[in-house]
Amino acid sequence: MLAALGLGPAEEDVYRRLVAHGHACPTQLSAETGSTAEELTGLLTALVDRGLVSVHRPASGTDSAAVFTAAPPALALAGLLRQRHDDLRAAELAIAALAETHRAASLGRASGDLIEVITQVDAVRQRFRQIQEAARHEVLSTVVPDLSVVPHQENRAGDACLRRGVRYQAVVDRRALDAPGMTEDVMASVAAGQEIRVVDRVPVKLVIVDRELAMLPLLHNQNTAPASILLHPSGLLDAVIAFYDALWQRGYPLRPNPAGPEVDPLDARILALLLSGLTDHAVAGQLGLSLRTLQRRISQLMTKAGVDTRIQLGWYAARQGWA
Repeated sequence: MLAALGLGPAEEDVYRRLVAHGHACPTQLSAETGSTAEELTGLLTALVDRGLVSVHRPASGTDSAAVFTAAPPALALAGLLRQRHDDLRAAELAIAALAETHRAASLGRASGDLIEVITQVDAVRQRFRQIQEAARHEVLSTVVPDLSVVPHQENRAGDACLRRGVRYQAVVDRRALDAPGMTEDVMASVAAGQEIRVVDRVPVKLVIVDRELAMLPLLHNQNTAPASILLHPSGLLDAVIAFYDALWQRGYPLRPNPAGPEVDPLDARILALLLSGLTDHAVAGQLGLSLRTLQRRISQLMTKAGVDTRIQLGWYAARQGWA
């Protein structure tokens, strides 16, 4: 718990025990921790250097051991916390100054310098992770079929960003949902907080961070190849953002908690996938159903909705919040 203040696990354990005792010598703590007195002396000395512990050493010529006393946590740890805040603030200011220097230098660059080309697979993966980790507000992305460089389910940086409150939007190519397990992965992402919409076709794989940076394939019709370009603020970046916004508006939204007590959860999944544009065969395959079972459940839904066609079922399901 105190690792954020720079304490290692062993140091924290010794400090907590010393707080509980008030004061103790290494031999006393050795019986509790299983560490040797020499090891504990080293840890306690480190805590003394941090100002978390004081030491009373016996007069020379006596057999008494040094006694270590815990400094009041509210005072000692508050000082460490304040120092860590100051260090982080200084780092934040330094980053801002570097960013401003970079921005000012960018103004004088040729237009080609505003496009960074990355060709190696490892470098592409690293940059993809880095730009997400740097996101402050939102990450916008598209998902195309057969991703291989950074598959959707392997985007650990995206999971971490979601947990720290960064908004994630993804537009998914309907064909990508045909991949085994992809539907489960996408629905899990929706449940975790991602906003996902499905369109018939996504022409290009891309990711946009805070509307200040975009990453997309270098070569035409090479969505699964590693070679990529990184777009810095420019008219070209503005065009890419406008394209994404238009694509997002056309997408069918997947909801985290579709339907309700009126509709079985499996039926809600069926409706969501059908409304996303998947064929009966694709839906049955994704949900592990036989085609006959799927079509029977669809027929039952049509009866429940009091409609005669699937188009009417889709309209009714959308109106009633079934999917």
